[in-house]
Amino acid sequence: MKTVPLGTTELKVPNVVAGMMRIAGDSNEQIRALYTASRDAGIDFFDHADLYGFNHPGGGFHLCERRFAEALRLRPSEREQIVLQTKTSIVDDPWGYDQSYEHIVSSAEESLKALGTDYLDVLLLHRPDALVEPEEVARAFDHLQSSGKVRAFGVSNHTPRQIELLKTAVRQPIVANQVQLSLTHSTIIAQGLSSNMTGFDDSITRDGGGMVDYARINKITLQAWSPFQKGFQDGVFLGSPDYPELNAGLDRLAAKYQVTPTAIAVAWITRHPAGMQVVLGTTKPERVADAAAGSDIPLTRSEWYGLIQAAGHNVP
Repeated sequence: MKTVPLGTTELKVPNVVAGMMRIAGDSNEQIRALYTASRDAGIDFFDHADLYGFNHPGGGFHLCERRFAEALRLRPSEREQIVLQTKTSIVDDPWGYDQSYEHIVSSAEESLKALGTDYLDVLLLHRPDALVEPEEVARAFDHLQSSGKVRAFGVSNHTPRQIELLKTAVRQPIVANQVQLSLTHSTIIAQGLSSNMTGFDDSITRDGGGMVDYARINKITLQAWSPFQKGFQDGVFLGSPDYPELNAGLDRLAAKYQVTPTAIAVAWITRHPAGMQVVLGTTKPERVADAAAGSDIPLTRSEWYGLIQAAGHNVP
């Protein structure tokens, strides 16, 4: 498993991450099997959020964190071997966002309790809060860091300008930005190829300007969520009749590298020199193994560009 730096920290982390978004209804045995498959594949980074499991029957916020801890009951020595990341700032009833000092701190403390751990390796702000006051975030981060409850901080789905706004008060480095990225949902990369061109959707800047370049310049690790989704929430592109050329290309490269098309879809992201992490959402151990096989496949430039073009993006 290839590793990448986590922002400006001294941590080297796997470039494939096990996402725990969908484990709310799984049995202890299923969660343990998923965890074991992840560790066997070289994945020691587990991604959570306070939100995960909130809409599960009989569930609520922090449910997936709680199920993870209940199923695994990790000894302190094993806890030290893994990276636990979680997120906060989404609220419901009514749906919205809250990056106040009180909410960030209370959510992080609930996550600690649910996960059965004394510290979080990484805490991310899940989505931008239009009402954010950077000083409130800074106060929360300072408290959580000085009390030893959180070791590193980041964001998710934030634009470069939104990160810059936080940095007017936040002293800690922003080590990660978790964003949606897949072969077919890759505007953050494709817009750079089509810059200064009229008549192409890819030339429209949607992320506040150069998210990928900004992350590289500022040593922020990009984490790609929904790495196999067509778009926002309309199914996966793997095997989809909507993308015959792309799937033909994935099949061809899968045969060449003796892996599955899933691994090639992962390799397209991990090949990028930004050193991104791919966040998996599967609960199937075999799919974790398939995806992890793409961690360090050395796609050539022609293979990489061929895939983004086959996915429907403009390569002028």
